[in-house]
Amino acid sequence: MRGKRSLARAIEDYLTEWSERTGITVEVWAMPKDRVTGPVADAVYAVVTEALTNVERHSGAHTVSIALTTGGAGLRLTVSDNGIGFPPGRTGRGMDLMKLRFSQVGGVLTINSVVGEGTTVSGRI
Repeated sequence: MRGKRSLARAIEDYLTEWSERTGITVEVWAMPKDRVTGPVADAVYAVVTEALTNVERHSGAHTVSIALTTGGAGLRLTVSDNGIGFPPGRTGRGMDLMKLRFSQVGGVLTINSVVGEGTTVSGRI
């Protein structure tokens, strides 16, 4: 993650730039008020940027929704798009790297997609 910005601020800044560049609408449902730092922040930021790269390159989506929350149950992340989706069982380098980044900080990441309806990346740490 770049600089001394909070994770929420870094993601919000990236979302603004990404949406302007791609023309894809971003809906932010939630951002953490608590400060998230260190390897967890780095992993979350990397997963968000990779998920959005996949949306841009492969999905054909018009809208992406993101929620990032922290609380007693830990950190939860959801990135969802309304794109073309992909068949079950499909994998790729980017998806594998996202799962690896979360597992390295004690988290679990799942990627669910429905052909014709979109893809959702969900994680918890």
